[in-house]
Amino acid sequence: MIKIITDSTSDIDLKYAKELNIEVVPLKVIIDGKEYKDRIDLQPEEFYDLLVNSQTLPSTSQPSPQDFVDLYETAKNNNDSVIVITLSSVISGTYQSANLAKDLVDYDDIYVIDSLGTTQMQRLLVLKAVALRNEGMNAQDLYTFLEEYKHRIRLFAFVDTLEYLYKGGRLSRTAATAGTLLKFKPIIGFDEGKLDVFAKARGTQKATAKIIDLIQQDGEMDLDEPICIGYTGSSDGLDKFENTLRETLHFAETLHGIVGPVIGTHAGPGARLIAYVKKQ
Repeated sequence: MIKIITDSTSDIDLKYAKELNIEVVPLKVIIDGKEYKDRIDLQPEEFYDLLVNSQTLPSTSQPSPQDFVDLYETAKNNNDSVIVITLSSVISGTYQSANLAKDLVDYDDIYVIDSLGTTQMQRLLVLKAVALRNEGMNAQDLYTFLEEYKHRIRLFAFVDTLEYLYKGGRLSRTAATAGTLLKFKPIIGFDEGKLDVFAKARGTQKATAKIIDLIQQDGEMDLDEPICIGYTGSSDGLDKFENTLRETLHFAETLHGIVGPVIGTHAGPGARLIAYVKKQ
């Protein structure tokens, strides 16, 4: 049997994880000196309430190797193979913790994958792993496939407020103030594991149009693969964002999800995102 493990930044809640038959290792979120286990002690909706009212920017800490060791030991005792999918190693040491744990349990049948992303990007990689496992693919082939597949996953988002990018050190005070006055919305995404600002646009409508431009410039979406629409804070107005994208890009069904604390801390409430798989 193949055991699939991911971390809580994949934005897969515990009930959903049970349905998928996977394990989720929580990251920790520190807000005003208090530590919470992501999606165990603190749900995303509660997090955004705390974020808005917090004097300082929350911080997150990676799981310890021991958090993975316990799951690995169980798999080893059952002779199960293990596939681990973590958030980008560029923004967190979770990938490193998962690898250290592998050395500690001294078990070769563990494959650790750096997703090069997080949130709905990571979720798409996990869903692919689950589908292929359920079809009977072995762990070695699954690992090889996912290492290729992850490079086709894309995420584009616009941020509603510049305040949190400024607080997190990703924008200067001058740029944040000027951008706020001009109602600029940065378009963010991932480039080989690094969170980057790709463009900026004035207002929600133009930001959505810019995301469509970036998707079309990058190549064709694979409409046979799942598409995720995500948000931070409240989902108000999410249907308008989704329908605008659908009219041009012609996708059908979508998955939805609220973004957790790791990206939510930097994006702040009101962000909108699309994650999808690029055609080969």
